[in-house]
Amino acid sequence: MKIEEIRMRHMEMRMKTPFTTSFGTMQDKPFLLIEVRDGEGNSGWGESVAFSHPWYAEETVETNAHMIRDILSPLIVGKEISHPDEVSEIFGGIRRNNMAKAAIEGAVWDLYAKREKMTLAQALGGDKEKIDVGISIGVQDSAEAMIETVRGFVEQGYKRIKMKIKPGADIEIVRAVRGAFPDVPLMADANSAYTLDDTDLLKQLDEFNLTMIEQPLAHDDIIDHATLQKAIDTPVCLDESIHSLEDAKKAVELGSCRIINVKIGRVGGLTESKKIHDYCMEKGIPLWCGGMLESGIGRAHNVALTTLPNFVLPGDTAGSDRYWVEDIITPEVVAVNGEITVPAGYGIGYEPDLGKIGKYTTAEEVFTAETAGTK
Repeated sequence: MKIEEIRMRHMEMRMKTPFTTSFGTMQDKPFLLIEVRDGEGNSGWGESVAFSHPWYAEETVETNAHMIRDILSPLIVGKEISHPDEVSEIFGGIRRNNMAKAAIEGAVWDLYAKREKMTLAQALGGDKEKIDVGISIGVQDSAEAMIETVRGFVEQGYKRIKMKIKPGADIEIVRAVRGAFPDVPLMADANSAYTLDDTDLLKQLDEFNLTMIEQPLAHDDIIDHATLQKAIDTPVCLDESIHSLEDAKKAVELGSCRIINVKIGRVGGLTESKKIHDYCMEKGIPLWCGGMLESGIGRAHNVALTTLPNFVLPGDTAGSDRYWVEDIITPEVVAVNGEITVPAGYGIGYEPDLGKIGKYTTAEEVFTAETAGTK
């Protein structure tokens, strides 16, 4: 297939409610949508998951726009590609900028699956008809507020509850939630808010029978997490520290974690996600798919990835209505009793709603073989 055109839409959507982590609070979500087109009228869609500020990673919406416009698009537009795996090879000479790479690569995967008349899940090698999903809850003002928020999602049937924690809003809140919900699968996400000096505090989490604690220490650390994992019984899950298959190998070999969260944007795309999946499956390290407050386009890619067999823990891919008053796909992603039915349509399986996409588009750029790399 020949990539004739890449269209980058600058988007901004308002979330239903503010979402708070140890990084800060966000409600308006700017992001980039990528559409790649062949010469036969087919389109594939991808989404950049970078935020407006470098809270989670060094990438931002603006740096992604620069990379896609000036560096990555010229490498791929006008090129013949036989399989999406080739995209990561083409981008191999560019260091990091994984979210920008993944946005284009995901669109190419969608286009490829549509041309081959298969679902994206099938193209990736997945075979699940339904996936289990959990919910991610931002930091709350009090234990009471967290309990009531958790209660609502438990009643909706979500298979796992993830609570964001930070210093000063951690042990007592987790204790209160566990007391109210003794049997609910529960995990804590620290988003790198602690250090090894907090080992005794984090060890207190062992009494709550958590599924895991996610990324408690520095965002770029593997060594200290190995020390922490030896000191606590609660499984450590790594998130921000894992950017590639090589990172996953080092973490597993060092004993830095017992679980890994795969985020497509963080690791550079679906091809690298598959490599991490295959390695971790061989090593007996369970995986789950993390969320980045995606619109329906990015959410659809997460659904497809989660159909691979070693994604055995419920991920963050909640239904569209968890975050958005309206989503930009038809139908929206719907979770029923903690499960999402994998769509049967070709590619991502959901139809981008061009009317709603236009409603939330603030700017649009088009790159062809003649214009890529120019402003």
